[in-house]
Amino acid sequence: MIEAFIHGTVLAFGLILPLGVQNVFIFNQGAIHKNFARSIPAIVTAALCDTLLILLAVTGVSLIIFQFEWLTTLIYAIGFIFLVYMGWTILKSDSAADDQNAKAHFTPKMQITFAASVSLLNPHAIIDIIGVIGPNSLAYKGYELVVFTLSCIGISWIWFFGLAIAGRIFGKVDATGSLVKRFNQVSAFIIWGIAIYLAVKAFSG
Repeated sequence: MIEAFIHGTVLAFGLILPLGVQNVFIFNQGAIHKNFARSIPAIVTAALCDTLLILLAVTGVSLIIFQFEWLTTLIYAIGFIFLVYMGWTILKSDSAADDQNAKAHFTPKMQITFAASVSLLNPHAIIDIIGVIGPNSLAYKGYELVVFTLSCIGISWIWFFGLAIAGRIFGKVDATGSLVKRFNQVSAFIIWGIAIYLAVKAFSG
């Protein structure tokens, strides 16, 4: 069972560490809110979505997605539209120092919607979790499979909370809000870059 735990932990870290839309969004939420509790809706939603995808991958249910090419193309297309909108929204939230502005653009409802969308409409996340964790889980059965699954899920939850905390520290250091403003601008362009990539994948598929 130790092997299953280490395998799941290392694998989850390897998949979640690279910079992506989901990580950028969670870090951003930690940075722009003066009260850390206000970023919890985004953190919990992202973690729950990853938990769902991991469970679907381990149980094999998610393999259905790969059987329908039109469904994959649709996911790319929807992801493109949403990421363009999300990039614009983040770009508009210019400063963490303007708390009213931050509230206007990142209400709990909006956080949940964004976090769920960048998690469930992100082809990279789906392919990474379904295409990597799913096949790796086939090496285990019974209690070992449970340990492998829980280690993957646990790392996801720890990572998102840690990422938001790092964002909060970043926001505190940046008393004027200028660094957060620059980070938002960079985040928006990263998100738009990924959106363009998704559009190319959708039309080339």
